[in-house]
Amino acid sequence: MSAPEPPTPGPVVPPTPPERSHGRAGRNLPAAIGVGVVLSAALVVTLGWVPLGFQILVALALALGAVEVYQALKRLDMHAAIVPIVIGTVAILISAYFAGKRDLGISANTLMLAMIGITALVTLIWRMPKGEQGFVRDAAASLFIIGYIPLLGSFAGLMLADDQGRMRVITFIAVVALGDIGGYVAGVLFGKHKMAPRISPKKTWEGFAGSILFGVVGGILLVVYLLSAPFWVGIILGVALVITGACGDLIESLIKRDVGIKDMSSFLPGHGGVMDRLDSLLVAAPVAWFLMVLLIPGGGA
Repeated sequence: MSAPEPPTPGPVVPPTPPERSHGRAGRNLPAAIGVGVVLSAALVVTLGWVPLGFQILVALALALGAVEVYQALKRLDMHAAIVPIVIGTVAILISAYFAGKRDLGISANTLMLAMIGITALVTLIWRMPKGEQGFVRDAAASLFIIGYIPLLGSFAGLMLADDQGRMRVITFIAVVALGDIGGYVAGVLFGKHKMAPRISPKKTWEGFAGSILFGVVGGILLVVYLLSAPFWVGIILGVALVITGACGDLIESLIKRDVGIKDMSSFLPGHGGVMDRLDSLLVAAPVAWFLMVLLIPGGGA
């Protein structure tokens, strides 16, 4: 009786290289800084010298964000009508620019509200040919994206249409950005106590304190020197935008955890997806517009 043949060796699989660590920052810091500088420069240049270019840039960013959320919701078998949503998102933001110039004889908020309503209606009609199976689920996905992205983002257009529009938008973006920077720096250096471990494990109360500090100081300086308003308005604005900005970040974290993804996409190296950068700004935008209209004379579209 012959001896059994030795088993045929299988293909040699190289060991998986260890995931590259970026330290306590949790991301590729040089890439993140580089992308942040480029995006900031584009915003500053367009907002300062080409307002229509700024509005187009925001519209395209929101359209990409809508595509990211659409792709994420597909993992839950929720299929939004992404084509009319993207077209409607761009139309909402661009219409705000022209309405803000008062050339059409219609206020920015009226025209934008009409565009939001039309976009919502078209998404429902767009889904009708596929039948009743899953209609409510898919319609809910479409309306969720519209309410989350172009509706909230449209308040940036309302700010731009206000008196001192450019300065108001700069103040809004800068305060939210300073809050993010303060939270990031304080979190990396001092973060120990988890703020919302089940939603965003890296967020700490120390980081949140840094966000408040940076946001309030930045709010005071920007409100006083750019908008010629009392310093206490900057305190209110700074606290409100930091809190709502943090909520925006947590809301996006909840979406990603529900669908089972780490980043919305890889569009922005070092940052993840477009929504990973817009989350704080989106939720803070209506609060910024409302507080500026309420507390700083001369506002209102």
